[in-house]
Amino acid sequence: MYFFRHDLIKKHQVNVNVPHLKYMMCLNESGLDPYQTVKNEFLNLMNSIHLNRYYSDITQDLNHEIANYAEIEPEQLISGNGADEMLYFLFNAVRDNGNSFALTLSPSYFDYQSYCDAVGLSLKTFPLSEDFSFEPDNLMKLADDPDCKLVIICNPNNPTGNLFPYEDIIQIIEKNPQRLMLIDETYFEFSGVTLVPLINKYPNLVIIRTFSKAFSAAGLRFGYLISCQNNINEIKKVVTAFNMSIFTQAMALTIIRNKGIFLEYNQKIIQQRELLYNNITTLPQVQVFKSYTNFLLFRHKDYIDLFNYLKENEIAVRNVGNQGILKNCLRVSVAEDKLNRIFFKKVNEFGL
Repeated sequence: MYFFRHDLIKKHQVNVNVPHLKYMMCLNESGLDPYQTVKNEFLNLMNSIHLNRYYSDITQDLNHEIANYAEIEPEQLISGNGADEMLYFLFNAVRDNGNSFALTLSPSYFDYQSYCDAVGLSLKTFPLSEDFSFEPDNLMKLADDPDCKLVIICNPNNPTGNLFPYEDIIQIIEKNPQRLMLIDETYFEFSGVTLVPLINKYPNLVIIRTFSKAFSAAGLRFGYLISCQNNINEIKKVVTAFNMSIFTQAMALTIIRNKGIFLEYNQKIIQQRELLYNNITTLPQVQVFKSYTNFLLFRHKDYIDLFNYLKENEIAVRNVGNQGILKNCLRVSVAEDKLNRIFFKKVNEFGL
């Protein structure tokens, strides 16, 4: 006897398959620990919180702080347990029936597929060109289907690290007014490029952001979704009551109130990204790609051997070399100067 949704039989559990080593340069995490950075302020805030209650003023305070940061109205956002939960809720809200599908570029964020699978929403992909670009008109042909409920563009894109032309994205939004357009701005703070000012102009625009990257809080699990108020009201219909713990909200509130610390750190990571990029370009055996995120994508003809060599030296990077145009590619998270130097040294040694 099988008790669950029939399509789950052929699906897989969500699994992040990366090495767990001394130097974790595989998940685009930050080296700055937010708890240690703002611990005293967080503990002072917790002294005013009653964990025996469902409701807390923290919820409204956090909503207003995030709205101020994003330069929107509080009614234009939902927050929850990471951008992943926001994806899950959005996918659940747009799925009509077994024929419904979302459309995204490929390669892009691995877990769009995972969360589509979780809610029974199919995912179709449109391949990027060798230079990581795409033709908007051809993408829109695939989207011109009544069963297409959502088009997803990760910008900057993960794992390629590139930004897509602003005019291409606007063209897709404007020419598909009947279809939701999700712009994943997970790496906004590293690129400085956002479409948030356009949410009042385009009712079909939805934007997702996270605290996992720029605010150094991958383990906190806090993300938020931005759209016009009508869309937010509809998406809230699939959000569980009290979906986020008061602990998470209190830490997120403390972080956003101290955003200057984290944004300054991001600038250092951007500087380190450019330095590491320039260093890798000096290696004749490696091709590295320009990035607007906190990671770099690079190609080596012996990428599996290099991947294993780095593992032997306690350095974990992400193997993305089996994804079409990413043949022979690895992805490395940009870290502090000392760790970046260790990584570069080992890559250089491997080629000798």
